[in-house]
Amino acid sequence: MNQNSNSEIVPGDDHGLPIHPPVNRDDFATVPLTEKALSGESETVLTTFRSAGQRLMGGIASEPDIALYKELHWQGSFEEYLARAEQNPMVLRNAWQRLSDMIVSYGVSQGSNGVPHYKIFEDPFRAGKDAIFGLDKQLNELVNIIRAGAEGYGPQNRLLLLHGPVGTAKSTIARVLKNGLERYSATEEGALYTMGFKLNPGHPEYDSRDPDKVKWCPMNEEPLRVVRASSRDALLSQIVGDSSMAHEIQIKGECCPACRQELVERLKKSGGDMATVLGDVFVKRLVFSEPDRIGIGTFQPKDEKNQDSTELSGDINYRKIAVYGSDSDPRAFNFDGEFNIANRGLLEMVEVLKLDTAFLYDLLGATQEHRIKPRKFAQTDIDEVVIGHTNEPEYRKLVSDDKMEALRDRILKVDIPYLTRLSDERRIYENQFKRAGDRIAPHTVEIAAMWAILTRLVEPNDAKLSPLQKLKLYNGEMIPGINDPMAIAGRAEELRSSAVGTREALEGISPRYVLDTISTALAGSGEKGLTPLMLLGALNDKLRNNAMIKDQKVLERYRNLLGVVRGEYEDIVKREVQEALAKSDRQALRSMGEGYLHHIRLYVERLETDHDSEDFKKLATPDERFMRAIEGKIGLIPSQVDDARRSMVNTIRHREQNGESFDPLSDDRLREALEGKLFEDRKDMLKLAAAQREDGSVKVHEMVKDMIQYMKRQFGYTEHSAREVVQLVSDIYARGEAKKS
Repeated sequence: MNQNSNSEIVPGDDHGLPIHPPVNRDDFATVPLTEKALSGESETVLTTFRSAGQRLMGGIASEPDIALYKELHWQGSFEEYLARAEQNPMVLRNAWQRLSDMIVSYGVSQGSNGVPHYKIFEDPFRAGKDAIFGLDKQLNELVNIIRAGAEGYGPQNRLLLLHGPVGTAKSTIARVLKNGLERYSATEEGALYTMGFKLNPGHPEYDSRDPDKVKWCPMNEEPLRVVRASSRDALLSQIVGDSSMAHEIQIKGECCPACRQELVERLKKSGGDMATVLGDVFVKRLVFSEPDRIGIGTFQPKDEKNQDSTELSGDINYRKIAVYGSDSDPRAFNFDGEFNIANRGLLEMVEVLKLDTAFLYDLLGATQEHRIKPRKFAQTDIDEVVIGHTNEPEYRKLVSDDKMEALRDRILKVDIPYLTRLSDERRIYENQFKRAGDRIAPHTVEIAAMWAILTRLVEPNDAKLSPLQKLKLYNGEMIPGINDPMAIAGRAEELRSSAVGTREALEGISPRYVLDTISTALAGSGEKGLTPLMLLGALNDKLRNNAMIKDQKVLERYRNLLGVVRGEYEDIVKREVQEALAKSDRQALRSMGEGYLHHIRLYVERLETDHDSEDFKKLATPDERFMRAIEGKIGLIPSQVDDARRSMVNTIRHREQNGESFDPLSDDRLREALEGKLFEDRKDMLKLAAAQREDGSVKVHEMVKDMIQYMKRQFGYTEHSAREVVQLVSDIYARGEAKKS
């Protein structure tokens, strides 16, 4: 039933209001409200404000909004509803079918490893604030369960349980689905309806001041439930006809107790004339809304001593007892428990396994039988999807409790682990802090994500492989000895397979912990902003008070991994500073390259010239040490030098024969080697900068200034963060020289 529609959700804010045009501040005259202004110029000021106000009002109230409001608040007779249902049988879908179609309606694309990527989990409702990254495999499993339930294959009789460690987006997944259903129910494609009975004279709640008042179903039932079960199949066959949906549309269950009581009394009064009764049945459009408790419910366990089953299935309305004369009349009952208000939609059970055992038995009936048992009333049919989520300790407790075997058998568990791919983890933090702009220095969130993932990985089964190399393979990056994409993917899959059955991705630092640390560190960073070194310090400090870490060995491991991450960060910035130093002085780099080409030409010419000839004696001697310094950075071993030099000289000669020149910076390997050599030659200048000495201060100052400008332009650094990086790299080399001495 995954039918698409051309209908679109009206763009707006979280409340569904249309987006307003921006305010033009020039509309407001900057006239001070002095006595003069109030007396002589007050009319001008008021006219200006009225004009601006009228324009803004025009953005709030518009014809499309009024038309949409009327459609979403449509009311009509039962006959009119039948006509609408015949025109669009999709209004008769059950909750599982509607949820499945809603997910697909937002679009599906091809994700990583051929797994479908459902775009609803990009959170189109809140500009991606709740976007979920790196869980395509798990989300695809969840959606497949929902689609199987929509087809009636069995999952519709199960409790969907999202299981995993803290901070793995379980609540976010449920929130995205709830938001999606809210928006979907307000579209033409997602339309659904509910019913009510018109109050006639003689009814206990009839009010002559409002003779057209309708008593709406407290559980927002499907209107066709008012039709006798024996007549529904024939009616449905007429409505649905021979469409592809004919075998999928079924109206099961009976009216809620309150509507059933109304129906019974009206049938008694009309002598069983169903046509007369249906004349009093009115139908209205139903739009889900969690704030209004319509079709979307959320239940969160409280202290076991204060838990009350009425929170799930409703309670007696003592004021209505005086109206109906008895507490056994269902119309004197509030069907406002979470099971009731989530009827037709979705119920989220927060930390579901923390519920008291009596609640869990209610959950069994709600999922398996689609029925709940309100106090003092018969079992009541419900039509809703129940999604619970829980952390590991509660699930382990459930597994070990033999008394809960029935519940375990009715659970469909979807594991939501921590992420183990660096790029996905980094996107979580970038998404959260995208408004921070240049207040967060380059690599800050990257090193945070790197540390978080390292805490979740088990040690590689290969002693030659470090945890950091394992992280890089998982991220699709090259490591020494493995640089082919196919080889990288294959090795990563081997490592994942060997980790099956371990605690990998089930333990470690949660994204929530890292996000909190970044937030507090950023808030305290002032105008200079947050840098990787500041964040590493904040992460280390916060570890002391982490209530989630009880084992001292685990704490030490996490601290050691901070050192591993710092080392990787230093390698990254050394490469960036090297590039900045080299590329901020292209002339020096080119001159070095031309010098190298000059010396290898001398070398090849000497090879090609008779050593006993006068010509040979006239040839200058090439600088072997200089050539080897560059070739060593290319990776050439001594036995490869002659061939490499001849090949390069032949290329130069061929270009010259065609009237072309050879640019030493056009060869990537040579250019990178030249950059490394230039950096080595100028490390002393960086050490001077680190020591803030005056030796050659003008030249050092100009070099650092050029480097910083390059880093700001090329890598996105600010002045402060670029200077910190240059200082860090300078200190690293200064320390290195000190150790050697």
